[in-house]
This record gives sequence, C-alpha cells and structure tokens, in this order.
Amino acid sequence: MTTLPLPPRWLAVGGIVIGLGWSVALPADTPDTLTLGYLGMERPDDREPLSVLDPVLDDEGRQGARLGINDNNATAQFLGQEFVLHEAEVALGDDVGEALEQLIDEGVDWIISGLPFDALQAVMGHPALGDRVVFNAWAPDDALRGEACHPNLYHTTPSRRMLADALAQFLGYKQWERWALVYGNTDEDRRLAETLRAAAERYGHRIVGDRMWPHDPMARRAEGGFHAIQREIPVFVQDFPDHDVLVVADETDYFGEYFPYQTWEPRPVVGTQGLIATAWYRAHESWGAVQLQRRFEKLADRWMTPRDFGAWLAVRSLGEAAARTGSAEREVVLEYMLGEEFELAGYLGLPVSYRTWNHQLRQPILITGPRMVASVSPQEGYLHPRTPLDALGADEGESQCRF
Repeated sequence: MTTLPLPPRWLAVGGIVIGLGWSVALPADTPDTLTLGYLGMERPDDREPLSVLDPVLDDEGRQGARLGINDNNATAQFLGQEFVLHEAEVALGDDVGEALEQLIDEGVDWIISGLPFDALQAVMGHPALGDRVVFNAWAPDDALRGEACHPNLYHTTPSRRMLADALAQFLGYKQWERWALVYGNTDEDRRLAETLRAAAERYGHRIVGDRMWPHDPMARRAEGGFHAIQREIPVFVQDFPDHDVLVVADETDYFGEYFPYQTWEPRPVVGTQGLIATAWYRAHESWGAVQLQRRFEKLADRWMTPRDFGAWLAVRSLGEAAARTGSAEREVVLEYMLGEEFELAGYLGLPVSYRTWNHQLRQPILITGPRMVASVSPQEGYLHPRTPLDALGADEGESQCRF
C-alpha cells in the first residue's frame, strides 16, 4: 500500500477548519478596529533650514505614524484587528481645539501628538478629549513628565533630561569633564541650558563658563558670511576658562551649526550641534535599524527624523499591546503597555518599555556625529537597580509626577 505524505502543517490545519465549518478562532469578518489620529502643527513659513543640504519637511511625524500603521496592519490582518489613521494639522499658534474635535468626530480613540508644549497642554485640558489617550511624539519638556503630567499622556519622545543625561554619560566616559556652555535666546534654549547644568552637576562635570548667544538667526550674507563668522565666534568664546568641550544649546538650529571649527581653542562641539544626543538618526544602522530606515524611505522618500520615530513608536506600542492581548479595548491595551511583560523592539539594542510613574518610554539614546553614530547611552558602568535605561531621565523617587 502506498503511503501518502502528510500535508504541510498549515494545510492540515486549514482542512480541519473547513471540516469544522470555521468553528475555531480565525480572523473575524469584521475586525476589531483601533482608530488613531495624528494631530500635528504646520511648519512656520518663515523658518527655512539653516543649510541647503537639509530638506524642507512639511510631513514630519505624520510619515512615522503612517509607517507604524502599515507595520501594525501587516500582523493585525491575521489577528482579526485593523488600525486606521486620521490626520489633522493646525497652524503655528492656532487653537488646537477645532482640529482635536475634527479627529474625535471621525471616531478617533487614540491621539498621536506632534505638538509643542503649549499646544499639547491645551489638548490635555480640552473637554472633548475625555478619557482618550495622547502619545507625545514631539515635546521634550520635562514638566510634561513632572508637575504637568497627566494620567492619559504617554511620551515616546525622550525628555530634555534624558538627552542631557545621555550626553553627560558619554562625556564622562571620555573624561571630558570641563564644559563651556553657549545657549540661545529662546525659552527652549534657556530650559535646555538649565537641564544641561543639572546634568553636569549630577554626573560630576563642571561648567567653567556659560554665555548666551544674543543675536537673531544668522541670515546668509552676500559673501557667504564666512569671514564675519570666523572673526565673531572665536572672540565670543575666547574668554572661557580652559575646557574640554564646548556645549551648545540651540534647539531651533539658528546659530549652533556655525560653532564647529570656529572655536578659539581646538575643542569639540557637542550638544544640539556637532556631537548630539538624539532618539533617532539617519546614520543609525545597527540592530536591524537599516530595515526600518529602508521601509520609511520607501514610504516617505526621505530619511526618518526623531519626530517620525516618536510617532512610529507610539503607533507600534498600540500594535504590540493589541497583538499580545488580542484585544482592542482601551483598558486592556493600557494595562498591558504598563505591565512588566511589555517590550517593544525599537531597533536600539535594548527593548523599550514605559515607566509607570510618568508614562515616559524608557529607551537608549544615540550619540552621533553628522555622518556616523559614535556611541549609545546608557554607557557602561552607569547602573540602575531596575534597568540601566532608568539611569536616563527622572527616576521614580525624584519624579514630581503625581497622577
């Protein structure tokens, strides 16, 4: 008697399913739908990139959310789930309430925020928000993780303190412990300067001098500005005492890029320009990051930015929690996201997860130059009883967040 080979496992299961008349669990005809909304803010028309090498981006953050939806649905289709994205944007300084209400009218249950501090605060206080969850994918303000925290607010972008701690750890590893600090004249730069001062003290570094860059954004001069710049900047920093690095705090990127190679002493420039600490960078290629970079490039026809990465992490957090729990219910998804079992592959070497005390995503931070990643923090030797990732940012015992 001839023995027929057994069918492949997937084919055998399919035959059983057909024989049972679809009596076993398979994706439902009507999937469980998670409806997400991306709420962003338009780029100011008068804020052009400092360098002609930098593209003008009007879709930053949104493309990251779109890729996250695609990645979620690649798996969700087999689990009887579906992820849908709606988008809304407001002009800089406009009221975000109307855009929020538009998203809610479209059935949005989860909000991905590409908003700065003040606009995000307005969203969190808007009565139409109800008990919907907001993921902060842009604002780095520590207050949002501290005294202004909210139980329905989660953070997938790192705080200023996390970035400052990551940089301070690397400078400690290099034994570059004497800092000269230059910061801009915006409120954001002043807050970052304060954060950097605190990080220096926390890690045993010393700021030997600090000075505010007093000028408005540098305009391109007819002769390129090179001679004026190379005369002005060295004089501006020449009175600093002996230092190992020049630390620049320029979040709006209007002057810091001029400082490398223009210092009075031959010193490296770090901070927001030069060697930077960032959640994501286009030169990052380890731990499978090239796969994410290529998927994003195919979708958006450009490089992924930290803001895109923050939005992607937010959408993927929901996708991971929904897939693991098999549920689209808000309470079930959130309980799993805050649980010890939740881990999300973020292409950063270590899985990322949420801190229960302020809902900040704990994550490694890249330390990178213009074309190559130099290191990743937390650095070796900076330990923590829970996880080395909690050495970056406010720990539970010092957090001012009270839900």
